[in-house]
Amino acid sequence: MKKNPVIKIDFLKTPTDDFSTVEGLKKYWKSIKPLIEQREKHFADVWKNGSEEEIFAELVFCLFTPQSKAVSCWAAVNNLADKNMIFKASADEIAKTISGVRFHSNKSRFVIGARALFTAGNKMRIKEKLASFNDIYELREWIIKNIKGIGYKEAGHFLRNIGIGKDLAILDRHILKNLKVLGAIKEIPKTLTPKIYKEIESQMMDFCKKIKIPMSHMDMVLWCKESGGIFK
Repeated sequence: MKKNPVIKIDFLKTPTDDFSTVEGLKKYWKSIKPLIEQREKHFADVWKNGSEEEIFAELVFCLFTPQSKAVSCWAAVNNLADKNMIFKASADEIAKTISGVRFHSNKSRFVIGARALFTAGNKMRIKEKLASFNDIYELREWIIKNIKGIGYKEAGHFLRNIGIGKDLAILDRHILKNLKVLGAIKEIPKTLTPKIYKEIESQMMDFCKKIKIPMSHMDMVLWCKESGGIFK
């Protein structure tokens, strides 16, 4: 496997704006739309031209992200790739190598479990398996059911990052907070059960259609607002 199996992405700085109204949101979206479209092209290219190993590296990234900073998790993935450890190292070896990733011992075990799930005949076959699904929502359910450490948010994040799940919601506290401020949802739920997650996803999709901002752009718009940049 080649080193650095996934393209490193710069953290793109963007201006801040008023998000208290839909008008402010749309103004901000238009100002960063070229950056979002550039990122979408990258995601699409991962699926179109990426290898089995590149797709799996994106999954490892999403296994690392819960309660950890995305930039640190991406650095951890690249560090493992540089050392040729993603497909050969044990859980203990991975846990000792990654830094900036919370709950690294558990997440390292999740990587090993996912690696076994998608390996057949000593070859990684994740892209082949994902491509066997015709419905993105069925695929998301299969991922959640079969990959330990992955929930609705992580599954949506993974599928978006490989260019085949751009209309799936990636709901975390930052996104939920902004959806409430914008009036897309009435309240922030205390817990995100599968039923509630899908209900909010539907409400978010309706809101996006109403204000004519693509669902695939909304997550990145709101993350820009929170962090000042578009990452992954």
